[in-house]
Amino acid sequence: MEKNVTLIALFAALIAALGLIPPISLPIGVPITAQGLGIMLCGTVLGAKRGALAVLLFLLLVAIGLPLLAGGRGGAAVFVGATGGFLFGFPIAAFVTGLIVEKWRTGKLAVIASVAAIIGCVLVLYVFGIIGMSIVLGKPIMAMAAVMGVYVPGDIAKAVIAGLLTSGLYNIRPASVLSRS
Repeated sequence: MEKNVTLIALFAALIAALGLIPPISLPIGVPITAQGLGIMLCGTVLGAKRGALAVLLFLLLVAIGLPLLAGGRGGAAVFVGATGGFLFGFPIAAFVTGLIVEKWRTGKLAVIASVAAIIGCVLVLYVFGIIGMSIVLGKPIMAMAAVMGVYVPGDIAKAVIAGLLTSGLYNIRPASVLSRS
């Protein structure tokens, strides 16, 4: 129990630390950040439940006003802005990613974790983000989906990095990759 609480807090801190990497701002209002990698790692390393809890802890800290999002943003207002849909999708994305890694037991972990991160933290997360942007910006869903295409290559690269990091960690310390235990 104590180990789980520590890891959940550690991964929430990892997401926050990745927010210190300066975002790349785009005209549509959704920045390119490294925090997506943290969401992916929550799922691939911690598994579904612990990964989602780490993300929820991070979001709770953001909601109470800590400036932990990329660019130093925080507070309740970020949940109703253009990126709000992504924020609501973060814990679900980590959960789906972790669930896939937990259930898919045959094959190379780097590939499994990469595919899981693409499904959970790109496909599933984009559904939440696109719907949120459509509502906030008053634009059609298909128009928002087309605009989000610019983010796909970077997010796939992050998924591959998450897969490689998870596999490397597993090779060094198998017990530390809880999604595989």
